[in-house]
Amino acid sequence: MASLGLFCPNTSGCLLLNLYNTLTRRTEPFKPIGNKEVKMYSCGPSTYQQSHIGNYRTFLFQDVLQRYLEYLGYNVVRLVTLTNVEDKAIAEAKKESLSVAELTKNNENIFSKDSELLRIRTPDYSVRASEIVDQAVRIIKVLVRKGIVYCYKYKGERNFYFNPLKTKDFGKLARLDMNNWPKKKKRFHKDTYPGTRWNRGDFVLWHGCQEKECPDTKIGKGRPSWNIQDIAMVTKHLGNEIDIACGGVDNLARHHDYNIAIAESFSDKQFAKYWLHGEHLLVDGKKMSKSKGNVYYPNDIIEKGYQNFHLRFFLIYGHYHRKLNFTLDELASNSKRLDAFRTMVQDLKKPVASTPNKKPQIVAEKITSNFERHMNNDLDVKSSFDELFKTVSELHQLKTRGRLSSKDAQNAISALTKIDAVLQVIF
Repeated sequence: MASLGLFCPNTSGCLLLNLYNTLTRRTEPFKPIGNKEVKMYSCGPSTYQQSHIGNYRTFLFQDVLQRYLEYLGYNVVRLVTLTNVEDKAIAEAKKESLSVAELTKNNENIFSKDSELLRIRTPDYSVRASEIVDQAVRIIKVLVRKGIVYCYKYKGERNFYFNPLKTKDFGKLARLDMNNWPKKKKRFHKDTYPGTRWNRGDFVLWHGCQEKECPDTKIGKGRPSWNIQDIAMVTKHLGNEIDIACGGVDNLARHHDYNIAIAESFSDKQFAKYWLHGEHLLVDGKKMSKSKGNVYYPNDIIEKGYQNFHLRFFLIYGHYHRKLNFTLDELASNSKRLDAFRTMVQDLKKPVASTPNKKPQIVAEKITSNFERHMNNDLDVKSSFDELFKTVSELHQLKTRGRLSSKDAQNAISALTKIDAVLQVIF
């Protein structure tokens, strides 16, 4: 292992974490740019609305990733973006007769409370789009000098647009076929467009505007578009090169390729080595939407009598890279399984004194090795937990037969405590 230049984080040897990298479409050994430090960027919520449990599934897989990297001994510096200035926020604020600041602040507060409820770790940087205007302007000015970004008047305002044809390997994340690019110049003026189709044309980086809320900058009055906001946040706080970029699969087409094009055109360096994307959460086999009346928020689940760890467990139990179907029956089933596991763990804390023998010691040692083996396989939480359940069940049976010593029980609890620093559902 040492020959690979990997950081060996503990005394049991060098652990090899493998992650599915959307950029290469391969499961690869994780090797950070630095030896022990990992820079990680996570697409956070768009705070024009309240985040639902599908959003939290994505945020939770990112939380598990951070926690597991720290479990392995890495020092993770993580930034989460808060999109609080965009077309949707402006439209929603007008609809609710609120200012954009009032609307987004309310939803930020809910996000903070829900994150605490679901035991999502507070990131090192939680950055609002409204706080990085100067950095966005700096990036735009550099790209204008390079001939990649240009100014164009749209509805009387000075907007700035990014020309993908001026860059190399545009669309490499989503495997975009550039042969179908239109011959006639097209510009896309909105922050986002519905659906997953590609916008084959130049995309907006800066919205010129004259409203009092729009800051006056070196390129005129206006606001940065959604497409440049994340890159402005990341480059300001983490630098031009990071190890891991994460988000939902919805962002794979367009948004994250826009991120790459902007960042790498700005710095002439690879932006992120690894890209991880979480799949959708369905409800009764269907996509969540307000029109279908099948949107659930964390408090909706708590009000049905479940605990916060039940919801966290459900959302991390299915592999993040595969779609997960939420039903109340499945939630009940998974919650019972977790409760049975937690009961056995609590019982292990009170072992009956017995004569030590080698079998319990060997079984207890499997707790750590099996957990790490499955987690190193692209964060396979489900297989990890299922192995834990089998091992703890075996220890519990040994204990009921008077064959588990206090020392073996304590070793098992110690291992589970370390593991729960990642899972956050056992204790």
